[in-house]
Amino acid sequence: MKQNSQNVILIPTDFSEVCNNAVEHGMVLAKAMKSQVWLLHVFNKETEKYLKKNNLELSSLETQLKKTAEEYTKKYGISADSLIEQGNLFEKIKDVNDRIKAKFIILGTHGKAGFQKIAGSYVLKIVTSTNTPTIVVQKKSNAKGYKNIIFPITASTEDRQKVIWAITIAETFGATVHLIPKFESDKFLKSKIMNVTKQIKNIMSEYNINFIDKVSSPEAGNFAKQVIDYAVENNADLIMTLVNKDKTFFFSSWDEQIIYNSSQIPVICINPVDTKKTTWAKIW
Repeated sequence: MKQNSQNVILIPTDFSEVCNNAVEHGMVLAKAMKSQVWLLHVFNKETEKYLKKNNLELSSLETQLKKTAEEYTKKYGISADSLIEQGNLFEKIKDVNDRIKAKFIILGTHGKAGFQKIAGSYVLKIVTSTNTPTIVVQKKSNAKGYKNIIFPITASTEDRQKVIWAITIAETFGATVHLIPKFESDKFLKSKIMNVTKQIKNIMSEYNINFIDKVSSPEAGNFAKQVIDYAVENNADLIMTLVNKDKTFFFSSWDEQIIYNSSQIPVICINPVDTKKTTWAKIW
C-alpha cells in the first residue's frame, strides 16, 4: 500500500464526455470517503490545437475547469479544486500526484473522443507512472458507488496486494467482493492459487468483508472473458487488476480485455510494489 497518501482524489480531464464521467466517479468516491478532489488539466500540444481550432483562449479552459469544480462542490458537498499545468501529460500527472500524494487517481479513457485521446498505451503509461491505484472508467456511470467488486486470482502471489484496496473500497460502500480463482490443471499452479486464495479469504474474514468464492471453469476458455462475463452477470461495479511496470508500450492481452471490456465496467489498476517495504504486507 502506498505510504503517507493523503485523503485526496486526483482526476485528470480533457473536458470530454468520458472524462466528465470520471469526475462523477471520483466525486461519488470522494463523498463516501470524505476526500478532497483535485481536477487537473494538462496544457499540451493537443490542448493548443484544440484552442486554435475552436478560436478559444486558455482562459476559457481555466474558467471551464474552475466552474466544473464549483458545480461539483455544490452538488456533492465536498471540496473540489482545479489546476492547470503545462507540459507532458504523463509527467505532469505524475508530478502533481507526487505533490498532493493522492489516494486514488480516476482516469477517463476513450478512443477518438476527447482532444487528448487518453487510450491504448497512453493509459498504461499513466497508470504505471505512479504507485497510486488508478480507477479507469469509460462511459458507465457510478451513481451508487462500488457495491460488487470482482477480484480475479491467478498464480501470481502479487494478487494479494489487491486485498488492502478491496477492503478499503468494500468497507466504504458495504460491498461484496467476488473472488474468482483461475482454474489451473498444473498441480503446482493449482496448489499455489489455492494457497493464495485461502490467505485472501482469511484476511477478508478478519475484516468482516462479505465475499463470494467463484471458481472459474476449464471449459469456459479465456480467463479474462470469464471474469468479464461473470462481472456482467453479477452487475459488477468494479474489476480489480494488477499492472506490470515492466510493460512500457503495450498492454498484455489480459490488460486490454479487462480494462477495455465492452461492458465498460470500471477497472481499478494496482501496481505491484516491493512488499518488503510495506507495513501492511506483514499481515501475510
